[in-house]
Amino acid sequence: MSVYKDEQRGTWYCMFRYNDWTGRQKQKCKRGFKTKREAKEYEEQFMHTTEADMNMKVGAFVETYFRDKQGELKERSIKNKRYMIERHILPYFEQKSMNEITPADIIQWQNKMREAGYSQTYLRMLQNQMTALFTHASNIYNLTNNPCKKVKKMGKSDADKMDFWTYEEYQQFINTIEVGSRYYVLFEILFWTGMRIGELLALFKSDVNFQENKISISKTYYRAEGKDVITTPKTEQSVRTIDIPEFLTQEIKEYCNKLYEFPNSERLFPIVGEAVQHKMVRHIQKAGVKKIRVHDLRHSACAYLAHQGVAPMVIKERMGHKDIKITLNTYGHLYPNEQKKVADMLNRKRNEASSENAPAGNRDISGTD
Repeated sequence: MSVYKDEQRGTWYCMFRYNDWTGRQKQKCKRGFKTKREAKEYEEQFMHTTEADMNMKVGAFVETYFRDKQGELKERSIKNKRYMIERHILPYFEQKSMNEITPADIIQWQNKMREAGYSQTYLRMLQNQMTALFTHASNIYNLTNNPCKKVKKMGKSDADKMDFWTYEEYQQFINTIEVGSRYYVLFEILFWTGMRIGELLALFKSDVNFQENKISISKTYYRAEGKDVITTPKTEQSVRTIDIPEFLTQEIKEYCNKLYEFPNSERLFPIVGEAVQHKMVRHIQKAGVKKIRVHDLRHSACAYLAHQGVAPMVIKERMGHKDIKITLNTYGHLYPNEQKKVADMLNRKRNEASSENAPAGNRDISGTD
């Protein structure tokens, strides 16, 4: 708490720390406010007008940025953004003032990132973090010139090639794992539901409806600073209940029955994502199939459904995509024959209608006397 009551004077005062334009931390104390609210408003106004002077160093502004975003972004999103900014942006810009960075500086940074050999999608993620910083400075703190606006974005939002397994490749892989074991059931769920690894690792026994063959997905798991963290998903659409095939329900049930008095309050798979990836790599080598990531099992599930003719909207709901555009942009190329199918369907319907409406004398009567 930074606002206090002055008992002797009967007024309020605020005392807080802030970063000045050089990035140095200082303390401020202001007295004489009639109400607690006035003191708090003064502090907030001071922080916005003084701490975020655009002469301030990038390193100091990053802290202002994350303070502003605290109530807007989820804890995991902040951790991910902070990791990328501290590792890839601050080493180049930390001691530069916000208002002295030019488009040329951004281009030089982009070239350094490209030279590091990062993937196109990761380059775009880094670009997005840089752009977010300067957009926030422009929109909220009146930075006059946003250098990112004059520079072409680096990287690509979508990978050039999406890796996934066919049904046959998945079978070749899963056959190398002991039937009914922890990892057998885990990979079965990933392939047949397409859920994200974080969603899978956050599943409890109580999330599985064994009577109706359904799984409720309402949480996500990750590991942070040596601790297990379970939180709500990123979007509302990620919270969903999906139907699963009976054989998968049975596999999960048998797995739970093997565990001694397995309670509803325990995670189905009390492991971390790295362990899953490690296990997957070992059995990929055993199976002799192409190497893909754990997340690519989600792509494999979507590809399988697409090849079975499942409608994109159904896939969207099953995968928990925020927008149908995500489904179509990611998996639309898996429907190469859809236009041909539409034309064939229209042609068939027209022929059926013509045959039914044709006069009796014009109908095909071959085979009759």
